[in-house]
Amino acid sequence: MALGYLLAVLATLASGSGSILEAMGVRRAGAYGGRSLDLIALRRQWLYFLGLGVDLLGFACAAAALHRLPLFLVQSMLAFSVGVTATISAFMGAHLRAQGWVALGVGAIGLVMLGVSAEPGPAQALPPQWRWILVGMAVPVAAIAVYARRHHHVWATVALAFGSGVAYSLVGIAARTLDLPDAVWRLVLEPAAWAIVLNGLTAAVLFAMALQKGGPTGVTAIMFTTNTALSSFVGLVYLDDHVREGYVVAATVGFVLAIAGAIAVAHYAADTRHTEHTPVGTRA
Repeated sequence: MALGYLLAVLATLASGSGSILEAMGVRRAGAYGGRSLDLIALRRQWLYFLGLGVDLLGFACAAAALHRLPLFLVQSMLAFSVGVTATISAFMGAHLRAQGWVALGVGAIGLVMLGVSAEPGPAQALPPQWRWILVGMAVPVAAIAVYARRHHHVWATVALAFGSGVAYSLVGIAARTLDLPDAVWRLVLEPAAWAIVLNGLTAAVLFAMALQKGGPTGVTAIMFTTNTALSSFVGLVYLDDHVREGYVVAATVGFVLAIAGAIAVAHYAADTRHTEHTPVGTRA
């Protein structure tokens, strides 16, 4: 059980720092605020791909943690990676208001309450047809990118961040229910593995487009709040995730504090332009 918590913490740190690196890459490429096609310039930005690599490492840690811990705990910890993003931004020169630091503490208290309340254990297996539905969900979620390319108002950014959250929740659900075969090559026959790959790619593209239109803290907050709420609901209702007996109230309060803390951090992370537009180091 201790290993599961350690993996979840590492996933949180990796996800938060990966978001900053990806945002810096988008801005160094000159793609911030431009067209979707401008994202092609990211191919020359090693910072962006370093961020993706850190995110992949975080996902590997999260996937391993999900085999030991319920979705509502792991995904709540990942949602709170917005606090990691805001903290790194603050150390890089962005101003985080005093209320933001208080929100970080509130969210941390919520995570501790969730950690105490969670009942470790494997998930209930999904029927094959539902695992294929997870694969097919990548198509309607990806359609959000088409909408965003035709609209440039604030709701396009919200839609992209929301869509990436839905896609990442599908990744988490698939990872939680993935049945690892004895032979590695048999993963190609496992729908959950394809769901992880396709929805993961969809989430990465939507998240990059959202970063192009909005700041990393706000985009990350919307994405992880959506991810956490949706995947936690599915885990508790359909995957047999459990709260320890007598800890339902603590888990509920902890969940609310963790998510509210993440949202408040995003709200109180004031001017992030110094971090977003003037990354440490020389522009490419």
